[in-house]
Amino acid sequence: MFEASDELWHYPMIRHLADGNPLPVQVFDPALAGPWKQQASQPPLYYYLGAALTFWIDASDMEQVRWENPHVDNGLITVDGNINLTIHDPDWNPWQGTLLAVRLVRIFSLFLGLATVYLTYLIAREVVPDRPEIVLGGTAATAFLPMFLFISGAVNNDNLIIPLAALTLFLLIRVVGGQPEAAAWQWIGDNRQTWLLIGVVVGLATLTKISGVGLLPLVWGTAVMAAWQASDRRVTLSNCMRWLAAGTGRWLLALLPALIIAGWWYARNVILYDDWRGWSAFIAVLGQRAQPASLAQLWGERRGFMMSYWGLFGGVNVPMASWIYAALNTAVIVAIGGFVIYLTASVREWRSTSGWRSLRSAPITTLLEVVQRHFPLIICLLWASAVIYGLIDWTTTTWSSQGRLVFSALPALQLLFVMGLVRWLPLRFSRLLVGLLAGFMAVIALLAPWVWIRPAYQPGQYAPPQTTAMSPIQAEFGNRLCLTGYAVTGPQMDNTAVTLGDFVDVILTWELLAPITDDWSVFVHLNDQVIGVPIAQRDMYHGQGLRPTSLLKPGQELTTFYRLRVPETAVSPAELELTVGLYDFDTGERVILDNGQNAFLLAQLSLAAAPGQYPNALSINFHNEFELVGYSPSSRQIQPGEPIDLTLYVRPLRPLTTDYTFFAQILADDATRWAAVDLPLPTSQWAEGEVQTITLPLLPTDETPSGVYPLILGMYTRSNDGGFQRLQLVAEDGRITQEDFLRLTWVRVSKSLHTNR
Repeated sequence: MFEASDELWHYPMIRHLADGNPLPVQVFDPALAGPWKQQASQPPLYYYLGAALTFWIDASDMEQVRWENPHVDNGLITVDGNINLTIHDPDWNPWQGTLLAVRLVRIFSLFLGLATVYLTYLIAREVVPDRPEIVLGGTAATAFLPMFLFISGAVNNDNLIIPLAALTLFLLIRVVGGQPEAAAWQWIGDNRQTWLLIGVVVGLATLTKISGVGLLPLVWGTAVMAAWQASDRRVTLSNCMRWLAAGTGRWLLALLPALIIAGWWYARNVILYDDWRGWSAFIAVLGQRAQPASLAQLWGERRGFMMSYWGLFGGVNVPMASWIYAALNTAVIVAIGGFVIYLTASVREWRSTSGWRSLRSAPITTLLEVVQRHFPLIICLLWASAVIYGLIDWTTTTWSSQGRLVFSALPALQLLFVMGLVRWLPLRFSRLLVGLLAGFMAVIALLAPWVWIRPAYQPGQYAPPQTTAMSPIQAEFGNRLCLTGYAVTGPQMDNTAVTLGDFVDVILTWELLAPITDDWSVFVHLNDQVIGVPIAQRDMYHGQGLRPTSLLKPGQELTTFYRLRVPETAVSPAELELTVGLYDFDTGERVILDNGQNAFLLAQLSLAAAPGQYPNALSINFHNEFELVGYSPSSRQIQPGEPIDLTLYVRPLRPLTTDYTFFAQILADDATRWAAVDLPLPTSQWAEGEVQTITLPLLPTDETPSGVYPLILGMYTRSNDGGFQRLQLVAEDGRITQEDFLRLTWVRVSKSLHTNR
């Protein structure tokens, strides 16, 4: 429960309304937001319907059942688990209270999913009436899409917007280009009742999710087409104005019920937030990118986007097998090529008839006739494009590169996908390929719950890739929990040395000695002895994040696996200490061992110097302009007012035309700069590939408090408006990341004398 995408925040909105409360007013501080987080900024129809289904259930246990995992790796795929958003007590009754209410709303969502599948079938029959295998293929591609099935079984407002948007498309298609043989839908046409119905459906869609607003331009375009169809179709200026006026009149007729149904919500946003969309409050709670993402950066996020379109479960951290994504992504590439072939062939066929001559003699009439003939396909293309464009606009500001966020256009997208795959093929091959695709997607949809989702929440599924003998020990924490054994492994397998970028696997075995009412978190730290803080750490509950100590019973034994990765920017060579301990997450207080210490030393490891001709050799790409190939701080332990020289070794990656400023800072947690330097350099004169040595002098103030602070590095230019344009880091796979500075290492500031450097 609460392990589906955003269900953890959608359901509190339903419970809040079910208790008879008014809509919450969103705050602009994520720390003060209610349990619904950013979802209070979403249009509320789905939540009201969920409340109507569950108002009679006593869900006062929501805070107990909605037990969040404070350490969850949300949105991260890990090898050592900790992917559960919440904690699940096996003693809870699933058929009462909050768990029952959530199940009822999930069942409601399932019926909405069935409606989506049926509407996909209806739309497909209108788009390709002569190709029943494509109709069935598009329907199957929707019905068996693993991510769609996963969302359809969850509390999520996507489940309502998808069928409402699909119903709108179907109604618009029937108004302009409906198939005459569909007798059951003959009542849908260019009449007042249909336009009012369209307005009602669009109003419901816009009261479900803001993407529903994008349907209004499609309604207007359809209304103009309907007005043209109802006229004598002679192209004159006065007739064109009449078509526009008549179409706008139809659109206003549809707009009336839409405004009655949903207008109040957007007016409320203006009154409360001075923003009709409510995005300002939404983003304030959700968080945003440090700077708007470029198209190149969004393209670099395509892998995660496609994974979450096909099926990336849990908190966007439970994947299927990688070859499945490769196969489906390959099918998309083929489909795009096939769709281009189909369009090219259609244009050639049209030109071979009288189409080209008609276009030259009567271009407006010809274009309108083409739109009328292919209206079902065009409306699907327009809606899919509008939703994708809207998501691109949204993700330039927020971290929202998730494929499921285009599900508002899912029926259109899946139908276009199947059309591109087979529309250009001979009928025999088309049927075969559709059958293979439908069968493949049905199989992975059937396997997903049992092969990938369910095992992800079973601690025994996680283990290091290499096994080693456990070292028995007896280390008691608080006289309640005993560390009975451990093993440390890594790529080198000698357990004594690691290199930059290596991982260190730790296996710990525990035994509960006495009941524990608090939930103690486990920390595993890889500490740098010079600065006395971890350069890598892993914090989680026992049992890969699934077993907090309050659920354990005396005598119970459990094994947990942790993976730590040494950062590539760590100073080397260095001596490291691998320690383990327990602490209370709410207070930060550590649990004391029986020997009076607050951590247990597992092993001492040597961090070998990175190979290369420069100190702390590494390869960090700054926006394909510079490569940092090494660095060296003169000291990492200083007193207030004591200078540090940071030496950099930088290689230009191409001929530069801009002079950049290099900056380094020693920062506090609240972004206070205890030391900073900005050094303009004539980088436009540097030769490509030639390593430059740069020294940045840092002088911490005399008021710098004792503590350990990160030392960061970056480059920037000044824009015409006086702003700063920092270079973003580029990942090893070529992705442009959002990071516009690099944390190199840590610096310890102490007022006492020091000896270690």
